[in-house]
Amino acid sequence: MSDIKITVAERAGRQCASSGSKWEPIMGYSRAVRSGNLIAVTGCVGVNADGTYAKSFGEQTARSLAIIQAAIEALGGKIEHVIRTRMYVTDVSKWEEVARVHGSVFAEIRPATTIVEVPRLIDGDALIEIEADCVIA
Repeated sequence: MSDIKITVAERAGRQCASSGSKWEPIMGYSRAVRSGNLIAVTGCVGVNADGTYAKSFGEQTARSLAIIQAAIEALGGKIEHVIRTRMYVTDVSKWEEVARVHGSVFAEIRPATTIVEVPRLIDGDALIEIEADCVIA
């Protein structure tokens, strides 16, 4: 995760994390937002620091979850605080590959989760996009 750079700024009374994504300023969103004890993490594709994508669903899932974890931690949370994930995949028949990685991260946490097939994601090489919600106790 050392190549994932997250910056935090206060906006509208909330802590907002940025990953430096090219889409954040264009669309006007934050990678993650903390308001009180809640953290919402925007959908994260599994893009590498150099802008490339791994070819497999599993590798992209791992990268997406690493970005999510870095954003949560930058806002004072932990991966254990995740209560829900939503996964958007371009081929739901690959769900087991995705599930193995998601399960390795969340085996003991067991957040509510959804996996949905979509025709395409924001970048043509992206195979998966994952959102997460956290409650910090």
